[in-house]
Amino acid sequence: MKSVHPNIILFDGVCNLCSGSVKFIIRNDRKAVFKFAPLQSPIIQQLLKKHGLLNNTADTFVYFKEGVACIKSKAVLEVLKTLGWPWKAGYLFIIIPRPVRDFIYDLIARSRYRIFGKMDSCMVPLPEYKSRFIE
Repeated sequence: MKSVHPNIILFDGVCNLCSGSVKFIIRNDRKAVFKFAPLQSPIIQQLLKKHGLLNNTADTFVYFKEGVACIKSKAVLEVLKTLGWPWKAGYLFIIIPRPVRDFIYDLIARSRYRIFGKMDSCMVPLPEYKSRFIE
């Protein structure tokens, strides 16, 4: 099942780590291939439901690559690979078995509010990047 855009990154819109990651990706996405949406968005909740991911995403970074859902460490590595050099080198971590990568991912995800903080509402993109966000 295809999504509305081939390369959508879903993120926790109130998480400082997640929002910082989105800002990093925007700065380094030279070809503007990514669109972004907060997990809290009603339209995104429908997309997650269609892909059977609705109950699995509270602590999860989701990347729809060409309409196929990648989650957790796989999503992070696929985004790095798509960003190009030098970030593409991070894809080398794919050699670590997925259960190990996802265990580390889960540790960070569970602690992200405590370590990085939380906003009261979803991040608002700068006007020059508003077209990159799905509402």
